[in-house]
Amino acid sequence: MSLFLTLLLVACAHTKQSAQSVEIPNLQRDCESQIINHTGFTVSYNQTWCIPNWVAYEITEEEANGQVPRSKDFCPDPDVVGYTSTTDDYKRSGYDRGHMAPAGDMKWSEQAMKESFYMSNICPQAKYLNLGLWLDLENLVRVWAKKYGSLYVVCGPIVADYYETIGESSVAVPESFFKVLCRCDNGQYQAIGFLFPNKECYGSLYDYALTIDSIETLTNIDFFPILEDDVENKMEAEIDISKWK
Repeated sequence: MSLFLTLLLVACAHTKQSAQSVEIPNLQRDCESQIINHTGFTVSYNQTWCIPNWVAYEITEEEANGQVPRSKDFCPDPDVVGYTSTTDDYKRSGYDRGHMAPAGDMKWSEQAMKESFYMSNICPQAKYLNLGLWLDLENLVRVWAKKYGSLYVVCGPIVADYYETIGESSVAVPESFFKVLCRCDNGQYQAIGFLFPNKECYGSLYDYALTIDSIETLTNIDFFPILEDDVENKMEAEIDISKWK
């Protein structure tokens, strides 16, 4: 265990178990969910949608400074049991193959980088969201990980009751995407959520910021459930933009 993680565990004594599990959420709706643990992230894969329900990981300061070259090899996840999408499903669809756990956060390990290109980590994403504010937030996550030493990240799609599909695999096209972030700063947990419609988004990142409670209502996902209730409830009900600028 790294010195940083040891200090983090001491500082954040209100957790119910190891801080390594802080990022893993609880899905509170009835849908398909295959939990797959990869080197750099955990995914809840939905075989009906052929995309994840959520992807979760911790990124540390050391990992944010990784130098492994970016991969280009999108491929089916070999750990998926049953049906999975392929890159052909995205061809001429009008949508990018949008990473949930970004390749830029996996530069600390060749294996983590490779696995970030598994299709279980990919969603149909509007091009100018993928290359716009979504990318800006991915870059900021690494900045915050370097500044605070560690950051917990959960992200994923929100799929409407009646949804568009692409490809022969009928891959679900999300109507929006969420990302929630949590850090322990001087013994105090801070959290923020973001919600983006699946289209080009304008303005500031902070125009799309929401409380964790709001994201939980939209997704039926309980984020950071291993935290003690008093810590979790306070952190998720509030949003202080000044602590994330």
